[in-house]
Amino acid sequence: MRLSKVWTIASKDFKTYKKKRSILQSIIIFVLVVSIGLPFIIELVIVKAKNPPAAVLPGLIAAFSFWFVIGAAVIPISIASYSLVGEKVQKSLEPLLAAPVTDSEILAGKSIAAFVPAIASTYIGAVIFMFLIDIFTFGPLTYLYFPNWNIGVILLLLAPLSCIFSIGINVLISSRSNDIRAAQQLGIFIIIPFAVVYFMSEFNFISLTITNLLIMAAVLLIIDIIVFYIVKATFQREEILTKWK
Repeated sequence: MRLSKVWTIASKDFKTYKKKRSILQSIIIFVLVVSIGLPFIIELVIVKAKNPPAAVLPGLIAAFSFWFVIGAAVIPISIASYSLVGEKVQKSLEPLLAAPVTDSEILAGKSIAAFVPAIASTYIGAVIFMFLIDIFTFGPLTYLYFPNWNIGVILLLLAPLSCIFSIGINVLISSRSNDIRAAQQLGIFIIIPFAVVYFMSEFNFISLTITNLLIMAAVLLIIDIIVFYIVKATFQREEILTKWK
């Protein structure tokens, strides 16, 4: 695999994404809603409860922290879906598929172009989230909740792995679709398992301990490897060139 070719493909997509309002909006909305909105919900809980039990806030914050795993899966949906379908619509995909680059280089370039902005916005949002949470909860907790090992596992393992999973699934979907909106609507279903984990943590069916988070990361890593080989095996440039009309 030639890294120069991979970066050329990724760089081209970076320039395209800057011009797409829907992609920029999805990133900005995530940062605003999750990183700023959720800490203010915590603040409302503190104000309303006056003296919330010591165990309530850490449990709620831990559940809210899982939103960065969900966000890392949601943000690439519009990006990865557009990466193939959008180029087909704009008549720029055929020259790329006909260029002297391998399938692996195309897939790697497209994946990097979706991964970098998704993870960057996730990390920026996480910094804002942790800063606000520490400000709002220092009084009731009498200590700084962040940073801790749980958020470390979430940001360094689960978020990147969920992002890779989302990219793989959405590239697979977009390689078989002719409509951007349809590809995005199908891609949104990937958040279901992450949403289930979140709600189970909110209702105390599971605890987001470091051990459980590491188990989730190991399972997601295995799934990512499987998805990678499926995408690589099913991505056929000849079929896309001849049958996408």
